[in-house]
Amino acid sequence: MKKHITLIVLLAFGLVVHAHDLSGTVTNEKQIALEGVGVYNKTTGGYTYTNVSGYFELDDISVGDVIYFYSLGYKNHQLTISEQLLDGKTNITLIESAVSLDQVVLVSKVNALSNFVNVDVKASPVKSSQEILRKVPGLIIGQHAGGGKAEQIFLRGFDIDHGTDLAINVDGLPVNMVSHAHGQGYSDMHFIIPETIDNIDFGKGPYYANKGNFNTAGYIDLKTKRKLDNNLISAEIGQFNTLRTVGMFKVAESDFSNAYLASELVLTDGPFDSSQNFNRLNIMGRYTFNNRKDQDLSITLSHFQSKWDASGQVPQRAIDAGLIGRFGAIDDTEGGNTSRSNILLNHTKQLDEHSRVKSKAYLTKYDFELFSNFTFFLEDPVNGDQIRQFEDRTIIGAETSYVHSVHVGDHDSQLKYESGIGFRYDDVNDVQLSRTKNRQTLLERLAYGDVDELNAYGFFDVTYKKNKWTLNTGLRLDYFKFDYVNNLTKTYDSKSENKLFLGPKFNVIYAPTSNLQLFAKSGIGYHSNDTRVVTANNGKEILPLAYGADLGAIYKPMDKLVINAALWTLFLEQEFVYVGDAGIVEPSGETKRLGVDFGLRYQITDWLYANGDVNYTYARSTEDPDGQDLIPLAPDLTSSAGLSFIDIKNFSGGINYKYVKDRPANEDNSIVAEGYFVTDLNLNYSIKNWTLGVIIENLFDTKWNETQFATESRLFNETTPVEEIHFTPGIPFYLRGKIAVNF
Repeated sequence: MKKHITLIVLLAFGLVVHAHDLSGTVTNEKQIALEGVGVYNKTTGGYTYTNVSGYFELDDISVGDVIYFYSLGYKNHQLTISEQLLDGKTNITLIESAVSLDQVVLVSKVNALSNFVNVDVKASPVKSSQEILRKVPGLIIGQHAGGGKAEQIFLRGFDIDHGTDLAINVDGLPVNMVSHAHGQGYSDMHFIIPETIDNIDFGKGPYYANKGNFNTAGYIDLKTKRKLDNNLISAEIGQFNTLRTVGMFKVAESDFSNAYLASELVLTDGPFDSSQNFNRLNIMGRYTFNNRKDQDLSITLSHFQSKWDASGQVPQRAIDAGLIGRFGAIDDTEGGNTSRSNILLNHTKQLDEHSRVKSKAYLTKYDFELFSNFTFFLEDPVNGDQIRQFEDRTIIGAETSYVHSVHVGDHDSQLKYESGIGFRYDDVNDVQLSRTKNRQTLLERLAYGDVDELNAYGFFDVTYKKNKWTLNTGLRLDYFKFDYVNNLTKTYDSKSENKLFLGPKFNVIYAPTSNLQLFAKSGIGYHSNDTRVVTANNGKEILPLAYGADLGAIYKPMDKLVINAALWTLFLEQEFVYVGDAGIVEPSGETKRLGVDFGLRYQITDWLYANGDVNYTYARSTEDPDGQDLIPLAPDLTSSAGLSFIDIKNFSGGINYKYVKDRPANEDNSIVAEGYFVTDLNLNYSIKNWTLGVIIENLFDTKWNETQFATESRLFNETTPVEEIHFTPGIPFYLRGKIAVNF
């Protein structure tokens, strides 16, 4: 059957002819096979990657072709093809080296920019798991609940809330929570230990067949370390009674397998007048087996739990009147607790030199409880407006894909296709919204029920490369089944709906030279809506589609300089939104977004690296009149940049900034969310295997508002409500010292 399918594909793209190839293996200096090493033909633009055994096979080779072997953290290896190498096998050894921009080669991939941004990741370590999101150009985040709640995300003119329009995965494990008690797509990444992060893969827009729910503004895939080079013990102590410890230890190591354990503990009171009493514990264990021939297996277990108090968003008028200070609270009984346990299995089977099967399966147990008070005494002038959101969730999922590459047509032609199927099932019990007092007394249940949501899917993706052109087309089919049992009714009340989505993708890349790539991307994506919305709306208009297009370029005029630019547009259909904080369904109309992205990365010297991005978005509602069509909190101008240095007489570190321009907080811009410019600094000194460091957030002690909302509220001494900016103040000057040892 497989031969018949391959033959049909070949007939569709051309006849098979004989061509020379180059094959072999790539290892490090310890003769350990390296997976994922890029093998690039600079002469033709053809490329491939080493498989689980370090093996590669590159077609369409001719005498005189120049072949690059590259991987971050290793010196590039160049090979010029001679008669003796044609149709033969060669063994390549890569030598370890400091991470540098010239170790990344510009290849014709739909998400090629990710490879360059990974230099940012390696050059400047992140302070938290959520901080890794800021590495994506144009993405900003904000925390507004004491550090325990998932951050608010903004990208491409979207107030994504906690993940509604951005698909996030970690090693294939989905982070977004569907039909979540607090908000659709809720993405809490605090279960990731920052030191375990290896690299980031991302793509903007809905252009990727293997990405499904929530992939409208884009997707982010994080990869964590497969193994440890060294054991690590690290401790940070700083202002606001902050303590953070990290331990990462090799448990077992052999020729074909290894295992490690990692843990993290974070304690802090935060800068607020009322202590956050924040604590978080992370534990992760991973076992990896690779027979260096045709099998790779990894099993990951992790557990995370967190508890905190919060001061919430405060109204500016309370500060102006002297009722509270900037870091004070109207209701300091906010806060919550959450936990997540995961089992993840990833397996790759190399069938032959050209085909492999990738599989994953996962099980997640998740608990969530959050207490908030956004309006203070607006609804209940006696007890206050505190609410409790709660859920108990189990997630089960699996996916299998088949990847095959073939040589077709004449010289310089390559074809690769991937097909896959999978499912995800969420069983959410006791998902509820209640009115409470002092986190103790239940006053009223506003919503209470059980959610069962199934997403089954299949996708097919084909990439055809000929000479300077690369065509990528894909098709994705998703099936959803939504079930909701309302436990507030006296009689059994169960509702069910189902929905299908079919989304095409088409991307074109033209590489006139090996240093320039022009691209045009297009596709249709979607984000699902809350099961409670789907059943309440009788299954209508509950998978709003997103139509996107990008036109841009990536230019590498020299080995150590990369420039990227893109013009893009995104149109989102009407949707119905479930507002978890109010337990209501709130309709919103069609929206359109137009934007410009620009970025630059420059390896100034072997020890000095600079990166910067500027992003502009024009975001409007298409159904409201001019002047009333702004999208609240959608950022129009953002920028970030950094300067990092390594190994200057044992010193390393960096300085970076994040900038957000003033933006509308409501539809007519009568209320404005203030922008900010904040600078962070880190400095390290290494002595043998010891590292001493200093971390400073908000170096210049800027007064800035991390998250802001236009909210109508009433204080205890007010007779009428007031609508104005409510905000969570950004962290002030925040100094921490760090000591770490590798062994």
